[in-house]
Amino acid sequence: MGLFKRGSTKLTYGMFDLARDATEAKRLHTCERIYHKGQVLAWDGKELLPELLAKHRGVHVAPEKRHALKRVFAIILWGELAAWKISAQLADGLVPLEAKMAATSQAFDEARHFYTMYDYLTELGYVPERLDPAPEALLNHVLETDDLAAKLLGMQLLIETIALAIFQEVREANVDPVLSELMKYFERDEARHVALGVQYLPSLFRDMSRAELIKLSLFQAKLVGYALWENKVLEPDFKQLGINPRRILDRARAKQMAAVREAWRTLGWDVDSQRGVVMPLIGATVELMFPTERTRGSRRARLGAAWDALTKPLETDPNALDIHDTHRIRTARGEVVEGAVTDSAASEPARAAAN
Repeated sequence: MGLFKRGSTKLTYGMFDLARDATEAKRLHTCERIYHKGQVLAWDGKELLPELLAKHRGVHVAPEKRHALKRVFAIILWGELAAWKISAQLADGLVPLEAKMAATSQAFDEARHFYTMYDYLTELGYVPERLDPAPEALLNHVLETDDLAAKLLGMQLLIETIALAIFQEVREANVDPVLSELMKYFERDEARHVALGVQYLPSLFRDMSRAELIKLSLFQAKLVGYALWENKVLEPDFKQLGINPRRILDRARAKQMAAVREAWRTLGWDVDSQRGVVMPLIGATVELMFPTERTRGSRRARLGAAWDALTKPLETDPNALDIHDTHRIRTARGEVVEGAVTDSAASEPARAAAN
């Protein structure tokens, strides 16, 4: 009889017994929709990339830009692997069924992104090698934490938004026509992934103490530090590609703010006016490390911009994430899908409230 003695189990039998108010029920319903839309909008990288290569007659990257492009997208490649691992960790660790489903959908997407990006980089002659310390530290910090809130914040609201900013910049710069078209598919998926963090993080915030929230903010600050270090290392490569590194940061911050604004609002915290200490320090650091055209030649102007970042609210676009849902794509089922049908983090709360 001892063979069948009950003990601890990894099966989450209580996933259907969780108490939910109406607002949380709506958010979790959105998580479920993320999973189902991920199935509907899935595309086939093994079919898409060869078609794009045939359409444009191969990759067309200027010789002087090839090394820089490989440097930037090697980080994207290993970032996709990290995202694949992290989303699998979330699918295992999150308890509510709907959140598990959304994380599982992301793992499926990230696997596709990883093999497709590897195939694309192979066309450029890329040979896989270890990352620079900054991006490796950033990815490891999120991979290694056991705190689900920190993992969601780091992956969905930080790493994904930085990736979206880079994808948008590279697509608009049209470094390579094949890559520009491929980025539209990546962007559609990543915007969905951000939505998981926006929709489920409030459920975790609700049960966190003030000390835990402060710890989470410090975790975020450390990640941002790694991200700024990474951006500084890649600054020559971005410039070689015709991309302004400061604009990447500004776009990434706007996307992060659009996502974080919705998540933190559940705690009654307006991030536009109650920024705490971490966000102003990050803003000031950006002004000092990555000056604008206006402040680059003047130490006084740069210090003034840093002071403004410390003392004034950050003006950002609340719709900064919506652009990624506008791309026209073709799914693995052969269906052409027009824009504005995915659950983007910025627009979904308004749509959910209206339904």
